[in-house]
Formats: sequence, C-alpha cells, structure tokens
Amino acid sequence: MSARKRFLSPETLPPPFGYSHVVDAPAGRVIFISGQVPLDQAGELVGEGDIEAQARQVFENLTAALEGADASWPDVVKLNFFVVDVAQIGAVRGVRDEYVNTGQPPASTLIEVSRLFRDDVLIEVDAVAVRD
Repeated sequence: MSARKRFLSPETLPPPFGYSHVVDAPAGRVIFISGQVPLDQAGELVGEGDIEAQARQVFENLTAALEGADASWPDVVKLNFFVVDVAQIGAVRGVRDEYVNTGQPPASTLIEVSRLFRDDVLIEVDAVAVRD
C-alpha cells in the first residue's frame, strides 16, 4: 500500500479560501514546473488585456508540462501565482478551479508584482507536483 498525499488545513490556522495550508506528500518523484505564461505553442500571446484568457492559457501550458513529465493535476501539491493586479484573483481562481481538485486544493502562494517579463503578460504560474 503506497502512502497518499494529505491536504491539510489545521484548525490552529485561519481558514483558507481555495487552498490548503499544508500538503504532506510522501517521498516520491518530485516535478518542478517553471513559471508558465500565456504564450501559445508558437510563442504568441493569448488574451491581450484579458486576465481570464491569459490564465486559461497558463493552465493549459501547465497541463502540457505535467503531461510531458507523465503527471497530471491530482499530482500538483503547490502553485505559485504572480499577477500584476491582485484584484483579478477571482477570475484566475475561476480558471484554476477547472483544473485542480477544489476539495483538496494545492498549497498556494499569490504575489502581486509590478511587472512580468513583458508588459502585456498579466500572470505567471509555477507548480510543484509529486508522483506517488
């Protein structure tokens, strides 16, 4: 019997909204995915000025990266979000919820930045996954 990932939010911490405070992942294969931005396979920006469209492309890129490592969304234990406008997190979370298990969401960090690698990029997300 293999150990399973545990998604925890201890009662001694404030209640989280849409993420787990702790993910206890057994030793296994750890996959680190670099920050993904809203560029399509041809390197073209998707969704100029539209955070929801950009987030969707980012999550599609993360999906492709996971598949390239023989992993999938249930393996993701941590997401780091970098956005230029934290007020847009609702749209980002709506897209994220189409990909992650919202009953056991990954641990997450949200950081508002003044700029990403290009002025027209509104979001970047990196991930850590653990295969059992």
